[in-house]
Amino acid sequence: MDKSGVFVGATVGSISVFIIFSIIFIIPENTDETTIQMQKQIDENELQVQNQINEINDFISEESKTLSLTEIFEKAEPGVVRVNTIRNQTASETGGVGSGFVFDKKGHIITNAHVIEGSTKTVVTFLDGRSYNAEIIGMDEYTDIGVIKVNADLKLLNPLSLGDSSNLDVGEPIAAIGNPFGLSGSMTSGIVSQMGRLLPSGSGYSIPDVIQTDAAINPGNSGGPLLNMRGNIVGINTAIQSTTGEFTGVGFAIPSQTVAKIVPTLISEGEYKHPWIGISGRDIDPDTANVLGLKDAIGFQIITVVENSPAADAGLIGSDKMIVVEGREYPTGGDIIVGVDGMDVRKIDDILVHLQRVKTVGDEMNLEILRDGRTTNVTIILQERPNWKYKDTSINTPTKKFF
Repeated sequence: MDKSGVFVGATVGSISVFIIFSIIFIIPENTDETTIQMQKQIDENELQVQNQINEINDFISEESKTLSLTEIFEKAEPGVVRVNTIRNQTASETGGVGSGFVFDKKGHIITNAHVIEGSTKTVVTFLDGRSYNAEIIGMDEYTDIGVIKVNADLKLLNPLSLGDSSNLDVGEPIAAIGNPFGLSGSMTSGIVSQMGRLLPSGSGYSIPDVIQTDAAINPGNSGGPLLNMRGNIVGINTAIQSTTGEFTGVGFAIPSQTVAKIVPTLISEGEYKHPWIGISGRDIDPDTANVLGLKDAIGFQIITVVENSPAADAGLIGSDKMIVVEGREYPTGGDIIVGVDGMDVRKIDDILVHLQRVKTVGDEMNLEILRDGRTTNVTIILQERPNWKYKDTSINTPTKKFF
């Protein structure tokens, strides 16, 4: 009996491809022709396997290839569009200008919700100058994501690939493409300044898990793509922090991880239902920790619990009185959240990022809380976030953000 085997392996990065096969056969005595045929079959199998490995290696190499800024622009520009809107019935009104990018071959375009909100007419202009009226498919003001659709020439629909924003690192180079001040097809570059920012919004709820960048973003960039150095989308440019209305070095983008979660539902249902807890409060700072007798300045103190909310149903407790220390008021008596689903909570951002990334309406969420000096666990059932702004009148403070 003669045994022949072939082992071929290829490893690129963290991906390993192992193909092992063996051929066992019996060669009768004095059958040279049979032996030759068997060996030929083995050689053909070896070649086929090697070709498959080469194809896999080429694909992985292409996907992980770092591009120059010029190459990124050439790759992404055909998929970036200009979005013009008119917000009344007067034809002479110029309306607003924003950006967007092609999501799929069906004509879906992704932009910011604030770009198209209230629009009575939306027009999308492609790279070659051709324009099409767009239909608003869905909007989510809580993440500032909007989806519109055009019935355009298929040759113009060049979808951009979504990358994974969770793999971004602070300091990593990125690029932004859009239409600042109506200047179509403009590109800027910078770095990821920070991850997981909490961005205030006009919806009454903050947008969690936002990317901060120093790539120049100006009015008109809203809705355009933020790209990594492989030319994949890692965010939607959405806002800047500025007292003048122009870029001052701090821009924000909705992460692609959020886009991947929200957009399919916007396309199929026109809206996305966000889960919420039903609390307001404050992060524990060193002064508050000292007043409350806490060892560490970590956690989120509940000040108000909304009636009939998931928090109320689970029995969470808000602050019931105020004390004054050195002229500063401190709420006391409320539960302090120090953990969520087994993860430590340093501040409210940790809870909101967890909600945004992995939770949906109807899910359970386990909170570890500190109450009267003791740690206990409370399970809440997440409900749909109400579409209203809640004014806190239980204590003498301005309108608060609820989560």
